[in-house]
Amino acid sequence: MRPVPLLSLATAVPSYCIAQDEAKQLAERLWSGRPALFQRLGGVFGNSGVAERQLVAPADWYASPRGWAERNAVYLDGAERLFEEAARGALERAGLAASDMDGIVTVSTTGIATPSLEARVAGRMGFRADVRRVPLFGLGCAGGVSGLATAARLAAAEPRTRWLLVTVETCSISIRLDSDDPAALVATALFGDGAAAAVLSTEGDGIARVMHAGEQLWPDTLGIMGWRVEDPGLGVIFDRAIPPFVEAELGEAVDAILEAGGLSRAAIDRLCCHPGGAKVIAAIETALDLAAGTLDHERAVLRDHGNMSAPTVLFVLERLLGAGLPERVLMTAFGPGFTCAGLVLERP
Repeated sequence: MRPVPLLSLATAVPSYCIAQDEAKQLAERLWSGRPALFQRLGGVFGNSGVAERQLVAPADWYASPRGWAERNAVYLDGAERLFEEAARGALERAGLAASDMDGIVTVSTTGIATPSLEARVAGRMGFRADVRRVPLFGLGCAGGVSGLATAARLAAAEPRTRWLLVTVETCSISIRLDSDDPAALVATALFGDGAAAAVLSTEGDGIARVMHAGEQLWPDTLGIMGWRVEDPGLGVIFDRAIPPFVEAELGEAVDAILEAGGLSRAAIDRLCCHPGGAKVIAAIETALDLAAGTLDHERAVLRDHGNMSAPTVLFVLERLLGAGLPERVLMTAFGPGFTCAGLVLERP
């Protein structure tokens, strides 16, 4: 893939905010009929690494039973708002208008939008009638890296075209207080909502350059992460094996992705990882022989926003850019499949 400049990056979060102590108190009250489950797993609120999160609905909305139709309606309203805010921010930072975009890659897995989100906001945003639309679903937490790679490949395939990437997730609408699944309680302590957007084109110097991207899909791992579609809404699948799996398998996957681009770990100055949880961050450090605490920006994003799925790694990238991007950065994220997505950025 030819190098593709990243012209801009912007993020957005919804207006409702909940502190972790408040979330724990709410969960304890709502799980009062299942005290054994909460006593066994309630400690996840304290060791999740999350201090607060932003949500598309007020806290009391999650306290009442909700069906799939009602949850998806909240997804559509919240996702459209977040899409517009993040997209407008990225366009403004790039010095471009919505009408300058030749294509849009939209990444979202936490709700159903047909027509897809970029079509639903096209009139308000001012996209051209001939804009190309590439909605991506099912990537989960890997969507930030995979989406950025997809937009870069499309830009590289048609030089001088301009592409807008928007990834938006409302994970919180899948918080399920009706479920006895331990993963549902973990999600209550971890999930937040947010969006990120970026503009890419072969024209311009940009704030970074996408140099290479790759993925690793492990066989027979479908049950590690994903959604179950149930009548009350989506049910989260989080296998307890994720951190040890990452410890055992990430190093080899990263080496393979880098080797395909003619690189090695020694050529990478900094990682930019999706902070899926405190244990996952620690597992990444162990797998890649990093000193404990190295992934400080990842922990800061998790602390301030929780796990927002696909956009989260782009929040980490935003912090890295603000601190001064190292010469060469490897972005990584895990998602359903079970998949590791990787992307190499270089400072312009």
